[in-house]
Amino acid sequence: MNKKKSLNVVCFGEVLWDLFPTHKKIGGAPLNVALRMNSLGVKTTMISRVGADEDGNGILSFVNEQGVSSDAIQVGADYNTGVVHVMVNDKGNASYDIHYPSSWDKIVPTKEMDKKVSAADAFVFGSLICRDEVSRSTLYGLLDKAKYKVLDANLRAPYYTAEVLLELMSKADFIKLNDEELHEISQLLESPYHSFEQNIKFIAEKTNTKHVCVTKGAFGAVLYYNDKFYYNSGYFIKVVDTVGAGDSFLASLIVRLLRGKSPQKSLNYACAIGALVAGHEGANPKISDKEIKKFMMV
Repeated sequence: MNKKKSLNVVCFGEVLWDLFPTHKKIGGAPLNVALRMNSLGVKTTMISRVGADEDGNGILSFVNEQGVSSDAIQVGADYNTGVVHVMVNDKGNASYDIHYPSSWDKIVPTKEMDKKVSAADAFVFGSLICRDEVSRSTLYGLLDKAKYKVLDANLRAPYYTAEVLLELMSKADFIKLNDEELHEISQLLESPYHSFEQNIKFIAEKTNTKHVCVTKGAFGAVLYYNDKFYYNSGYFIKVVDTVGAGDSFLASLIVRLLRGKSPQKSLNYACAIGALVAGHEGANPKISDKEIKKFMMV
């Protein structure tokens, strides 16, 4: 793809408030991806749903201020805006208690939504949005219209099944997992293999997906791209919290690949931005391209 071409990406899924013990921040993996892509100069649209409440108004205002299109974020009085209770341990790793049902569980299809997805260079979605049949049905309809489909597995027990995961992965052109998700999905799909690379290839072949990336926390990531493996062993940083680090990693990786950068350079850049986000509080710290490149050099 021509790197000078302006990219247009649609992200679909949860928008919500992350409630920490001392404060709250706007989040949701697909929104975090949209915000990071927007900061990298990509025209991004967020498809979701919020409640007709103060939390919903706060999200809409924030998204608009950041320059992400909120035209496709629906507002409904039937369910409250989503909230997640986030617990961060002494190593900065987060665990989540996700309220159900929330307004983002009830995204309904529209013709305008279809047009936006059909026109986009990429369509990013996660598995968590499929916990409710309303949003899941809307997602499946949009996947039929998308050119390049990017799945962030984002497993959150108990909100997934092997059957739905396999269907989502089979519809995707690019699958992003973390190392724990790779292990769990390999077991769910009854992989006969034990090695990291063999299980990545197993998932790629079983789902007929040419692009699979697995993150390894502080130890970087592995990218399987058009039958070839690429590796980055990570960047050292003092972790503040890991919230949103994987989302920024995915956003920057997809943007670099769509702009025609090599898989290896794209992976290196994505690992650097993921590390920098983990070194800040919250999911969406402002990080400049200059700061990323300087970090990679040191």
